[in-house]
Amino acid sequence: MNSEALKQFIRQHSYLFWDIREDAKENLSLNAVVETILKYGHVSDIRKLFDLAGIQQVSEIFHEQISRRRVNYPQRTVHFFSNYFNKHAR
Repeated sequence: MNSEALKQFIRQHSYLFWDIREDAKENLSLNAVVETILKYGHVSDIRKLFDLAGIQQVSEIFHEQISRRRVNYPQRTVHFFSNYFNKHAR
């Protein structure tokens, strides 16, 4: 994945990363970007993330994140994306 493309994506969606200091936003990991976009992004933001990182990679990150003891996603987000990725990314 192109890190410059990820940085540009973060800059374009900076408002979604409201809890991150401005000078730290471009250093976010793909895992952090996936979590934020799936939680707060619009459909067009999610599509752009899929184009950027690939639906398979986003699915793998999501499933790894929800398998942890502490899950940061709302339950309805977990339910929706679990079903979505099971249908479209497997």
